[in-house]
Amino acid sequence: MTSGRDDAQGTTVTHASTSSRVMAIVWIVIATLLLVDLVLRGSDRTAWIAGSVLLLTVACVYLAWLRPRVVSTPRGIRMVNPFRETFVPWASVVWVDVVDVLRVHTPEGEFRSWPLRETKRAKVRENLRRDSGYLDPGEDEDPTKMRPVELVARDLRQDAERYKARPLPGPIKVVAEEGPAALGAEDRPQTMVPLEVIVVGVAAVVQFVAVLLLT
Repeated sequence: MTSGRDDAQGTTVTHASTSSRVMAIVWIVIATLLLVDLVLRGSDRTAWIAGSVLLLTVACVYLAWLRPRVVSTPRGIRMVNPFRETFVPWASVVWVDVVDVLRVHTPEGEFRSWPLRETKRAKVRENLRRDSGYLDPGEDEDPTKMRPVELVARDLRQDAERYKARPLPGPIKVVAEEGPAALGAEDRPQTMVPLEVIVVGVAAVVQFVAVLLLT
């Protein structure tokens, strides 16, 4: 689990899966080397199809492993999943917890984070029992004994308390940090499929179909 803070503002924190990002970068490097090899050695239909498949996998890896993250901003929580993005204003955050994945609870429903997962099966079972009411919820544990994703959930709960105490007024007009789903948000969550996802997905599929048809 990685976290990055905007040192200049001290307000924006990004949480992401380190293992997923490392695997994504490794695969993109391998795919690039394979593409270079195909360009240098192959020019038949098989080489074109193989290259097209590699590009398709790079697009999938980017969307599923490299792009997803959770960002704490001054206006709310930006939840970036592979195909959809959700912005939850702080006023709408009721609670943040972890079962198998990090969850943000709001009056409009529960929003789940794709990249921030509990990887220890015993801990997932314990979380499920607690969520079902078979274990006492208890208070926040000692941070030194908490799992990485539990620390993220605790940090987001603390951020919610801090920002609710001093809310920023008016709809969101700048989406550099909050993301496209935040545009116009006030006190209700908003979900959308970002243009970036559409462009990457359509481009990957179109180039693959084109190679199949033209070679």
